[in-house]
Amino acid sequence: MEAVERMGVRTHKKEVTLIVFLGIAVIVSACCCLFAGSSHMSFVDCLDGLLQKSTPANNRIIWNIRIPRVLAALIAGAGLSVSGLIMQTNLNNPMASPSTLGVSNAAVFGANLSIIAFSGGFLTTGNNLSNYGPGANPYSTSMMAFLFSLLSILVILALCRIRGFSPNVVVLAGMAVGAVWTAATTVLQFYATDVGLSAAVIWNFGDLGRATYRTDLIMLTALVCGLVFFCLMSWKYNALLGGEAAAKSMGVNVGALRFASLLLASVITAVCVSFLGIIGFVGIICPHVTKKLLGQDHRFGIPAASLSGSLLLLLADTLSRSMGNGSALPVGAITSLLGAPFFLAIIFSRKENGRC
Repeated sequence: MEAVERMGVRTHKKEVTLIVFLGIAVIVSACCCLFAGSSHMSFVDCLDGLLQKSTPANNRIIWNIRIPRVLAALIAGAGLSVSGLIMQTNLNNPMASPSTLGVSNAAVFGANLSIIAFSGGFLTTGNNLSNYGPGANPYSTSMMAFLFSLLSILVILALCRIRGFSPNVVVLAGMAVGAVWTAATTVLQFYATDVGLSAAVIWNFGDLGRATYRTDLIMLTALVCGLVFFCLMSWKYNALLGGEAAAKSMGVNVGALRFASLLLASVITAVCVSFLGIIGFVGIICPHVTKKLLGQDHRFGIPAASLSGSLLLLLADTLSRSMGNGSALPVGAITSLLGAPFFLAIIFSRKENGRC
């Protein structure tokens, strides 16, 4: 008995140590991300700007651009990663991601509708470029994207409640509804003017540069609410790993758990996508890495997945600003370049091949 207890203590020490290590790595990466950028400021200039002792331009770059951007990477990375972990557990599908319920497709349609139709598109300007305003209101565009994402979530969850809340029904419903949003976006872009279309396409790029303190606060509120719920339900997620029958025998209401978990995970994703655009593969890479390192225990997997998501997005953002040659590349492109080979490795690995 004592040997078993010592083994359990050692296991927890290993997991806690890894989580602490991830936390330290996130802090170091955040500092590096804060001091990296396309403005070619020196380390001393960045430090002076952080202390508000540099030039007004440098102070604005640090406090109005870089700090909100770093906070957005921390929050969005954690939100997308933990959403992916929760969806993979609840749907019993290692390929599940935050976009499984068509959230990203709906957000793209909502943003395109706002930009093309209502903020300088064909409904108000026609093809007369002189009628275009200075640009789309970013908050109205984000709000429209979020509303359509929320609508998509509610439609899919309602369909799943009608047909039974099984994982296969959720995935198939998400694919069907997501295809409808994609088709609607294509039709909308077909009738768009050149300027409206280019503005809509640029919005689709996952870009942390549009983050502000207000958007960071909204994303943080959604993330904290979700993390609190997920951590409280961690033992139920562990029970669900043994199958629905085993979870029900332990008193878990599987249907209610899936409904609440998928709703919260999708809302977190919707908020992040609405403000920052499409940032892919974070919700697939980080949960799988977390499971490889810590196993399936959600008591440790949830905080570890959150930290690993923040770490990945911070590193991707630092890389995107270092490669931009005067302008930052969309961080969504960097995460996709990193995620696509990883995704293929998961599909063709021996362990996952049997399950697919």
